[in-house]
Amino acid sequence: MSTHAFTQVDVFSTRPFGGNPVAVVHLADDDTLSDEHMAAVARWTNLSETTFLLPPTDPGADYRLRIFTPGGELPFAGHPTLGSARAWLEAGGAPADPELLVQECGAGLVRVRRAQDTLAFAAPPLVRSGPPADELRTRVLRALGLADTDVLAMSWVDNGPHWLGVLLPDAQTVLDLRPDFAAVAALGGTEVGVIGRHGPGGPADVEVRAFCPDLGIPEDPVTGSLNAGLAMWLTGEGLLPPAYVAAQGTALGRHGRVQVATEGGELWVGGAAQVRVSGTIDLSA
Repeated sequence: MSTHAFTQVDVFSTRPFGGNPVAVVHLADDDTLSDEHMAAVARWTNLSETTFLLPPTDPGADYRLRIFTPGGELPFAGHPTLGSARAWLEAGGAPADPELLVQECGAGLVRVRRAQDTLAFAAPPLVRSGPPADELRTRVLRALGLADTDVLAMSWVDNGPHWLGVLLPDAQTVLDLRPDFAAVAALGGTEVGVIGRHGPGGPADVEVRAFCPDLGIPEDPVTGSLNAGLAMWLTGEGLLPPAYVAAQGTALGRHGRVQVATEGGELWVGGAAQVRVSGTIDLSA
């Protein structure tokens, strides 16, 4: 029997069971689990992401994280970063800096700061930006059921997951979307994120949805990496203010809230992260 501590964390919502859960496997000093075995565990949990906490290999990191969707491994993802940081702290992890954790992952070192009851990560740089090719834009519009005139702007916001951001006129247009998930999955590894503004008095400043069926997740409930990429694009273009709150998961009956803030030229993306399940998992092959 290969038994390890196991945690499930609800991320990006203060409302119980309103966010996006992540499964966290604490491997301690056991780094013998194969990539295939980790992928099998991620498929079995059937969550958007499952992570594996490991000792760091970089001397500047507090811990190392591997992140798997049901469809494969990611170099970085936002809600697994915050949920795994919470799980690591709850399990007795002690960061070198009491107010700032340093996570090692496929995208490099990611800093996570603690502020009262929330956690926030420093958004990693975009690895791809700018408008997509015309042929891809046309396919994305068709998959979303939109006309070209329905879209205010479209840009790559790739920070590990291959996000393509789509700015729509308003939040209601975002919520009314009924995408063709087979067509989205056929985009060749392109994950699609949409965003639109709420009006005055709305539940948040913007509404976000994330479509990534090729990763085994038709629609992700609340997505840190997408919100980070969208914020870099839209605050950089002056289309959104330096600080705002994004709602996500509304179309799925969730209550996600993502806090975005630019401070000193650095973008931070955060929210609540609450442990909901604690126990052990048997990883015997």
